[in-house]
Amino acid sequence: MQRPAPSGPLIDVAPPRRLFAGTAFALKALWEHRQLLVLLVQRELKSRYKESALGYFWSLMRPLSLLLIYYVAVGQFLGAANQIPSFAIYIFAGLTAWTFFSEFTSLATNSIVANSGLIKKVYVPRELFPLASLGSSLFNFAIQFVILLIALLVTGEFPLGLNLLYLPLAFLVLLLFSVGVGLILAATNVYLRDVQHLVDVAIMVLFWASPIVYSVDMVHKELMGNWLEQLYLLNPITLIVIGFQRALWTAGDTPERFWPPDLALHLGIAAVVGVFFVWFAQRIFARLEGNFAQEL
Repeated sequence: MQRPAPSGPLIDVAPPRRLFAGTAFALKALWEHRQLLVLLVQRELKSRYKESALGYFWSLMRPLSLLLIYYVAVGQFLGAANQIPSFAIYIFAGLTAWTFFSEFTSLATNSIVANSGLIKKVYVPRELFPLASLGSSLFNFAIQFVILLIALLVTGEFPLGLNLLYLPLAFLVLLLFSVGVGLILAATNVYLRDVQHLVDVAIMVLFWASPIVYSVDMVHKELMGNWLEQLYLLNPITLIVIGFQRALWTAGDTPERFWPPDLALHLGIAAVVGVFFVWFAQRIFARLEGNFAQEL
């Protein structure tokens, strides 16, 4: 015998459409599903190294391989090491920040599509999936950062001055900018699968648009402070990389070395902008997530 439908008014479980109310609703939903987020991060880490003999060691292979390639090709063959003291530390500081951004961006872009089976069966906050990619990328970042700290201790170049304060500020900008970009790309990739291929091209362009294997000195000498240099310094990834280098590369703490003026102020402004960017990205994600199940 079919049971009668319950009486009473219907309850709307959709997130509110008002801007700030919608963001508060999403944050509350994420907090209520925090244990699921931990499980998704663990699943992503386990699946990445499943049946691998070396396990998490592979998380170091790519950055260490890039370090070796750029150190030999750019540093030795092209002579960049002659102009940049402690060239290996300089590269590794920039690569540590860059690897996190590039890895998370790639994973987040495909996070919704990769979990289409789960999304079509049950409702959970869709933001959980790009945030799970964030968790696994942070894990790999932590491993690489520990290796960088060990290298600084072994070489006797561990930073102890006030420049170290650039590090948390640069990392905050890195985290905010990455989350905002990841949310937007994860949502748009559901509707336009070409996005994941465009991301690969954009990552390559951004790498060479940031002073990772060359110094910001070289850019300053070529552009001499004109509007092109100001435009170059507006790139958040450039500011982040310079912030990591300023904090950790003690060999560059010399009067003749050029650093962008008011770097701390620029990073602080970027952090404030980053907060609004994450909010804006979440609102775009919320607007697009309604049709995820149908598009997948």
